[in-house]
Amino acid sequence: MRLLAAIALLLGLAAPAHAHRGHASLAVVEIDAKSGAVTVTHHLQAHDVEPALVDIAPDAQPSLDDEDAFKALVAYVGQRFRIAGVRLAPAGQRLDGDTVVLRYIGLLKGKPKQLLISGALFGETWDDHSTLVNIRIVGRGAGITRSLNFGAHDPEKPIALPGS
Repeated sequence: MRLLAAIALLLGLAAPAHAHRGHASLAVVEIDAKSGAVTVTHHLQAHDVEPALVDIAPDAQPSLDDEDAFKALVAYVGQRFRIAGVRLAPAGQRLDGDTVVLRYIGLLKGKPKQLLISGALFGETWDDHSTLVNIRIVGRGAGITRSLNFGAHDPEKPIALPGS
């Protein structure tokens, strides 16, 4: 009986170490139907990002408090997350508790019926990282969101735009 109690206690202590098994982020793409303005907002978990800084910014401290590491993160996400035909530029970032919020802006050319998105992030560090990308057209097809899910090493994927 004591052996069972000891095993249960050890398993209980080990549970928190296994509580966070996946690594994930969210990217929200909003497109203004009238102007073609694109805003991409990434929501990243600090506890996933900081270990990845070792690979992203090897010469900086692997901490979001390190200015060089944070700049490298902004550049990395800007290079890895792409929408074909749209030049995305950093437009602000902040730490919000355990969430890192990175914002990028750009402009669509014309009125495409689909987008080609590259959304694989952090594959150098996490083989199981996934990025959920929600795409929404503002002003046309209101309330309709299209989604893509990217694994850490997935290629670019097409998606039809809402309202097309």
